[in-house]
Amino acid sequence: MAVKQVDPIDVVLVGGGIMSATLGAIIHRLEPDWRIRVYERLGSVAQESSNPWNNAGTGHSALCELNYTPELADGRVDIAKAVGVNEQFQVSRQFWSFLVESGALPEPSNFINPTPHISFVWGAENVEYMRKRYEALKDHPLFAGIEYSDDPARIRRWAPALIPGRKKDQPIAATYSAAGSDVDFGSLTRQLFDQLEIDGVEFESSHQVTNVTRSKISEGWVLDVRNEIGRSKQRIAAKFVFVGAGGGALHLLQKSGIPEIRGYGGFPVSGEFLRTDDPEVVQKHAAKVYGKASVGAPPMSVPHLDTRIVDGKASLMFGPYAGFSPKFLKQGSVLDLFKSIRPHNLRPMLSVAFSNFDLVRYLVGQLLASKQTKFDALRDFMPAAEPGDWHRITAGQRVQVIKPDADKGGILQFGTEVITAADGSIAGLLGASPGASTAVPIMLKLLERCFPDRWAGWQGTVRQMVPTYGQDLGDDPALADQTLERTAKVLGLHH
Repeated sequence: MAVKQVDPIDVVLVGGGIMSATLGAIIHRLEPDWRIRVYERLGSVAQESSNPWNNAGTGHSALCELNYTPELADGRVDIAKAVGVNEQFQVSRQFWSFLVESGALPEPSNFINPTPHISFVWGAENVEYMRKRYEALKDHPLFAGIEYSDDPARIRRWAPALIPGRKKDQPIAATYSAAGSDVDFGSLTRQLFDQLEIDGVEFESSHQVTNVTRSKISEGWVLDVRNEIGRSKQRIAAKFVFVGAGGGALHLLQKSGIPEIRGYGGFPVSGEFLRTDDPEVVQKHAAKVYGKASVGAPPMSVPHLDTRIVDGKASLMFGPYAGFSPKFLKQGSVLDLFKSIRPHNLRPMLSVAFSNFDLVRYLVGQLLASKQTKFDALRDFMPAAEPGDWHRITAGQRVQVIKPDADKGGILQFGTEVITAADGSIAGLLGASPGASTAVPIMLKLLERCFPDRWAGWQGTVRQMVPTYGQDLGDDPALADQTLERTAKVLGLHH
């Protein structure tokens, strides 16, 4: 099969999700003359992890996610991870604000809406943890205005559905932040790609990249692409390739043969949510409420009761309930996990399997749990919930990163991992949460790594898009306040 184009495409983005959309939007502004092409396996964009019903869509800003503020052995609460995630989210908010002001995202309420973020716990020990967490966060500039209460009457004002039906003697506590938001990453992805197409970016849906190999005749890569409709095949050349294919990224990076992917594996986790669209139920709860993960449960299993605003309509989601499927994508193959096993990642995968019995026990417990047991978990948050008002939906597939480790063989990593070739000509993203919310800083960091010779020359444009890029807002309360105020105004997040 001959290479179809003599001239390589400057940038090929594999996958039609929020990561490719974000990277495309940034590169197009840094290098307007570069030729960019996007390949998406499915018939339209944002159908896997970026689909609003396949993810929690929180707008991860660490205002309410308790897994970002672990309690240390000495009793102190470590807020470093929460601060880091919030800093990253503010970078995303600044970029979205830039796009709104420049007309590329005409109506921010189509993808982002103000939604209070609440942390909620019960039991004396958890109440004490929540108080310490509040004390650790309240004076930080990025968490300004966070409130704490263990008074049921006040918590009821914040989130009415949490209290009716609850035992009066149960110790409870909550924190409340009005600065939270709900983000529909499906809508944001579609709008970013729509604008890129208007700007001349080439988009090929129903096209799957089946192989990536180094070019023998020039710098860069050769991609084998299959048209999923006619099954015709083509081979194209690209100077730079970004593999933003969600769970499909591991396979393609392995096929590329870059040494940086050696030892990496993936562990797929599926999930379910309970959802209600009943207006009477939905209007009783307008917030994102995060609880504490049960003992032994992984961070991505933190239970939460979320207001979701999708296509302008509010719904409630509760979950996640973990499940298992060997697929790496929701619309993937049951052979995905087995095809990802290589001699170089077998030891890391086995060592993770042997050292994560808590996770295995948790998954088995979730798989065996009855419908009643699952519904009881919702009633921990919403005691008056009625089964008839809710229906189950299947969430997107997550592939947790298994990372090689010299001492342990391998470690299970929760979060996102950027893999970059030494020469910067190919990069890919592995992992899951809080990926979408932190897409902008992740993609900027990726560009800095892949194009070190151009990075200095791009600084003026980067500062236009993200005025505080490279600065920690937490170190400058006045700048933090000014930035939060400006982006809240542009994005319509004032309450």
